[in-house]
Amino acid sequence: MSKKIIIGSRGSKLALLYAQKAKDTIIQKTGLNDEDIVIKVINTEGDKIKDLRLSEFGGKGLFSSNIENELQNGNIDIAVHALKDLPAIETEGLITDTFLERNDPKEILISKDKKKLKELEIKSIVGTSSYRREFQIKKIRPDLTCKIIRGNVDTRIKKLKDGLYDAIILSYAGVKYLQLENEISETFTTEEMIPSAGQGIIALQSRENDEKIISLLRKVNHDETYKRAHAERNILKVLEGDCETAIGAYSFIDGGNIVIEAELFSLDGSKRFYEKKIEKIEKFKEIGEEIGQILKTKSNNSYKR
Repeated sequence: MSKKIIIGSRGSKLALLYAQKAKDTIIQKTGLNDEDIVIKVINTEGDKIKDLRLSEFGGKGLFSSNIENELQNGNIDIAVHALKDLPAIETEGLITDTFLERNDPKEILISKDKKKLKELEIKSIVGTSSYRREFQIKKIRPDLTCKIIRGNVDTRIKKLKDGLYDAIILSYAGVKYLQLENEISETFTTEEMIPSAGQGIIALQSRENDEKIISLLRKVNHDETYKRAHAERNILKVLEGDCETAIGAYSFIDGGNIVIEAELFSLDGSKRFYEKKIEKIEKFKEIGEEIGQILKTKSNNSYKR
C-alpha cells in the first residue's frame, strides 16, 4: 500500500480492544498486513466527564464528536465506535454502514457477595448512568436506589469494591472483552432487560466520499449484524433517541424473518410503552421505523425532556 490506513479510537482499554478487533478483521477479510494499518488514540469529551450524566453535557456525541472531527479533517480514515454510544442521526459528510459481527448484547449485574438483583438488600444502591437501565431496574425492584456512575469498566468495578455502590449494571460484551466474566453476579435475558439499540456492535465509520475506504469496509461488513443494527437504530431515528431518552431495542433473525422488540419509558419512568413486530428480513429498515412511529404515538411524546 502507498499509504497507511489510520483507525481512530477512544483511548480506554475497552475501546482499544474494539479498535484492534476492527484492525484484525480488516486484515483477515482484505489481505492487508499489520503494518498497513495504524491505530490512533483520540481523547473525547465524554472521557473527561467523570460524575455526571452525559445528557447534561450534550449526550452520546461527547464520545464520538472528537473522533468524527478527525475523520472529517482527514487525520484518520476509519473511526471505530461502540454503536450504542453513537448518535442515531449521522454526522454530515460521514457514513456509518459497516458493522462487525455482534457480540452478546445482554446486560449483567456485578454486586457484593455475588447477590442477584432480587437478592439485594432493600434500598441498596445500584450504579448506572443510563435512564433506561434505571427504569428497568426499578420495574423489577422499585425499592432500590439508583445512583450515577461514570468511568470505564475497571473504574466502575473498583468503585463497587470500594463500597460506593452495592451493585452496578454493565453490558456483557464489554466485561467479556476485558476478561472480567468471573466478576458477574447475574446475566439478564434480553426479555428481562431489553438492551440499548446496537448494544454489542462495533461500528466502523468513514467519509461518505472516500470510495477506497468504503470499498474496503464492504468486505468487512457482517450482513446479519448490518440488518439488525439498522432495524434498531431506525427506532432511535424516529424517536430522536439519545442518552436522555430511555429506549431499549433488540432484534434477532429467525429464518427469513426479523423479530424486534422495543420499549420506551416516560420521562419519570412511571410509564412503559412496548411493541414487538415480526417482518420479512428484507424489511429490516422499515420495521424499525414502524416500531418507532408506534411508540411515538403511544407515548404522545411523554418521553421527551
